[in-house]
This record gives sequence, C-alpha cells and structure tokens, in this order.
Amino acid sequence: MADPEARLVDEVGALLRRAATDAILPMFRRLADSDVVEKAPGEVVTVADRRAEEIITAGLRRLRPDSEVVGEEGVAADPAVLDRLTRAAEVWLVDPLDGTANFAAGRQPFAVMAARRRAGRTEGAWILDPMADRLLVARAGAGAYRDGDPVRTTAEALPAGSLRGVVATRFLPAELRERVAAGAGRIGAVLPGQHCAGQEYADIVDNQQHFAIFWRTLPWDHAPGALLTEAAGGVVRRLDGSAYDPTDGRAGLLVAANESIWDTVHATLLATG
Repeated sequence: MADPEARLVDEVGALLRRAATDAILPMFRRLADSDVVEKAPGEVVTVADRRAEEIITAGLRRLRPDSEVVGEEGVAADPAVLDRLTRAAEVWLVDPLDGTANFAAGRQPFAVMAARRRAGRTEGAWILDPMADRLLVARAGAGAYRDGDPVRTTAEALPAGSLRGVVATRFLPAELRERVAAGAGRIGAVLPGQHCAGQEYADIVDNQQHFAIFWRTLPWDHAPGALLTEAAGGVVRRLDGSAYDPTDGRAGLLVAANESIWDTVHATLLATG
C-alpha cells in the first residue's frame, strides 16, 4: 500500500504545478496595467497571485478538508486569517507567487511555495520554480528532494573568504546594516539578493550559495524554505541563535548550509563588539 504521506507530497506538488500552468505562466510578460495593483506601500499584487492562491487553496481543502489555509493574499485581504496559524491543528502556509515584483516587471526568478504544519510543527514543504518546472520538496525527518532526487547542503567548514551569500538589506535596521557593511569585506561575496526568498533557499540547498540573511520573516516566505534547508542538512536560526518559529512574529533570520558556516557568517557579519 502506498504511503499516504508520500502520496500527499506528490498531490500538493501537482497542485502547485497546476496553479503555475493555469494562473501564472500564461500571464508572465502579458500583464496589463490594470492587472497589477499596489496592496501596500512598495508592494504589488497581480491577478496571477490571486488566481494562483484561489486554485491552491481550493485544492488543499479538497485534499485535507479539516485543514486551514493561510495564504499571503488571504491575509492581505483579511489580517485575521493569520490567526489560523496558531489556532488550527493542521494549517497550510501558501505563497502563491513569491517574487511578485520580479514577475510584474517581466523578470525571473519567482516561485510558488507551500508548507504544511501540524500540531505546531512544519512537516512538509514545497518550492516550485515554474519557469524551469523544478520542484523542491521536504518531509520532516525524511530529507529534501528535487524532482525525486535527494539534495544535501555542503557539510564542509569553509573560511569566511570562501563564502558567498545574500544579505537582504532593504528592511535591515540601520545599525545592523552598518554591522554587515563593516564585515562584508571578510566574506568572499555578499550578494544583494534576488527578491525571491524561494530562490534564495533553493540556491542554498543546491550549494549555489552558502547563506542568506533576512530581516522580514513572513511565515509563508520562510516556513517552506526553512524546512527544506534543515531537511537538506542546513541550519536556520534567528539572529540571536534561537530556533526559528514561523508563528513568533520576530524579525531576523540567518540561513546557512551547515553549522560551521552559520557560526562563521554570524561572527563575521552580525556579532557585536
């Protein structure tokens, strides 16, 4: 008999692919001005975001009728939806189109992401690259996979000068931005980021980069990538070294390919004194 959890992983992956095929890819570089609106200062949403979230939400409710869905656009329309994250026994976090600004400008990357949480624990994660049709999935305790093949982050302890990674400086407080700038010369490459958290996590899992520092940590942006990174051997912690919990609402996150790299990046870019 097939493992029902493995079957669910496949069904959710297929659902994300359907949302991409039906709602996202047909609109790429075909958006009219009226298809893009500002939902908050400096943040846009498109008809593709909303339609993809509708498809994913309906599909998840069919798969798991007793579960709740917390989607980025649902929360934007009604902030009370976020309360489901801590109230529901089983809840899905959905980012229907991560990297909306890129998508709206006709650029890549962008991603479709989901995470499944039960009893306060993230148990499943999905990140789809719609353009390449590549799907990263993870189950807690069962590893991380790209299109069925296992993926692992590097276990090598690398010196600071060999590291490359992203610091998303847009939202960093001024004092922290100055700290990062002071240490950046000791890191091999500090990159500005791709404006798509899903791609940053994918690049760490694929060993294209070694770390990422984020300030804003909205749960749909980071719960999927956090589980995928940890399932692949990486480390995801708050800037003070405490565990990441997508429900706690705190800012700041350091993601690294392994424990040694986390420590090196923290000491080089974030440590005080």
